[in-house]
Amino acid sequence: MEAFLVSTGIVALAEMGDKTQLLSLVLAARFRKPWPIVLGIFVATVVNHGLAGAVGSWVNAMIGPDAMRWILGLSFIAMAVWMLIPDKFEDDEVAGHSRWGVFGTTVVAFFLAEMGDKTQIATVMLAAQYNAYLWVVLGTTLGMMLANAPVVWLGDKLVKKVPIRLVHVISALIFLVLGVVALFATGGPGLA
Repeated sequence: MEAFLVSTGIVALAEMGDKTQLLSLVLAARFRKPWPIVLGIFVATVVNHGLAGAVGSWVNAMIGPDAMRWILGLSFIAMAVWMLIPDKFEDDEVAGHSRWGVFGTTVVAFFLAEMGDKTQIATVMLAAQYNAYLWVVLGTTLGMMLANAPVVWLGDKLVKKVPIRLVHVISALIFLVLGVVALFATGGPGLA
């Protein structure tokens, strides 16, 4: 259950102000059909984070506990730094996909935007750390939905009221603490 709760919280915070959250806003403004957009975000996230979780589980199985401790610790610290760098969204990710309908456009655009994104990499790291594939993927998917579904329904009003910089600083601090804990854990991550 810890893997689920930590994964949900980390990804929900990491997603605030992220390019995929901005993509959610653009899709909502462009198509004005929230249900197919939210369903498309869900499908794209399950597939993307399912693959990312599988990579994390594979890494956990292939690397020894000492190497895993260093990789995870340094990765979480790097993620903390990355959280402080603002994301930019390119409207080109939506352009050209509208011929697939609202749902198809959302799935393709969201899946592609999530490739190499903070939350995808966080999913890999969390799956490697907890060795609880299903709970991590369920948690990160819920975190994405908690951050993106309200944006689709409430749009610009919500984004303007949330102090994104503060959320990024809090997220960075959480990743930093996770990194330090992973580096100094005696049993090594992945063994929890």
